[in-house]
Amino acid sequence: MASVPLPVQNLVLGGDPLSLDRIRGILVRLEDTIIFSLIERAQFAHNPKAYRRGEFQELKDIGFDGSWLEWFLKETETFHAKARRYTSPEEYPFTDPAALPPPILKPFPHPTILYPNKVNVNPSILSFYVQSIVPRITRPATLALSAAKRASGISGDAEFEDDGNYGSAAFVDLEVLQAISKRVHYGKFVSESKFRDDPAAFIPHIQSRNRDALAALITKPAVELKLLQRLRKKANLYALNFSPDGEPLNDSATRKIDVDGVVELYEHYIIPLTKEVEVDYLLVRLDGLSKEEVDTLASSKPKTQ
Repeated sequence: MASVPLPVQNLVLGGDPLSLDRIRGILVRLEDTIIFSLIERAQFAHNPKAYRRGEFQELKDIGFDGSWLEWFLKETETFHAKARRYTSPEEYPFTDPAALPPPILKPFPHPTILYPNKVNVNPSILSFYVQSIVPRITRPATLALSAAKRASGISGDAEFEDDGNYGSAAFVDLEVLQAISKRVHYGKFVSESKFRDDPAAFIPHIQSRNRDALAALITKPAVELKLLQRLRKKANLYALNFSPDGEPLNDSATRKIDVDGVVELYEHYIIPLTKEVEVDYLLVRLDGLSKEEVDTLASSKPKTQ
């Protein structure tokens, strides 16, 4: 009987949580999640009203002054917090944790994996998503909406951007944001794995606060190039529509997503931001350790993975 591979995201059953092979497997699967979620969001128009604070009187009436998306995030993450989602070391809410309720379930015995830290770049992810990602990936749907409105006699500013699908769009926004957040914050696992493999290589640069040297230790340009090549192939495939008999319709006009936009998102934002997280995490990796503990780590020999 063939063996069944263990689920790599399960911290209990997935083997060594700091295995680089395991981490790569999770990051590759997150590529699929991000691409498919972007494809789903691209079905709806931009709907900028949903991202501006104070636009919905219905939210003001219940005492919420944020945007529709911020309210949607808070309501959803409130439930997720009760289900102890954010006790997992790779999960981070976009809502202020202080505004979320404690878990209803008892604490789960997650193994200690990461060094204590407060690195959280979700505010940056949310801002970039709203300001840059949404307008680009929704452009075809927004243009189609404007054409339909003109055909109905609506012209000018009223013809653009808003199709009223605030709930459906926010539901997908949530999926995209959570997937990008998880992908970016998984950089901590990469840093911890590489630090444990050879702490002596990192310690001098941590002590001197040398961000460039730390980034060089965790950066592999050849791996990044392969990632972008793989991502483009995936996006090209997933963007295709198919005929009723299963034949791919390889027509750029019918594609479900801007492939260049997906690749550029990774190349110019997700990968650089992940590196920032990796370096920020390393910079606090020695906090709270005694000189003796640091010296012991500095004298340890490199391991092999």
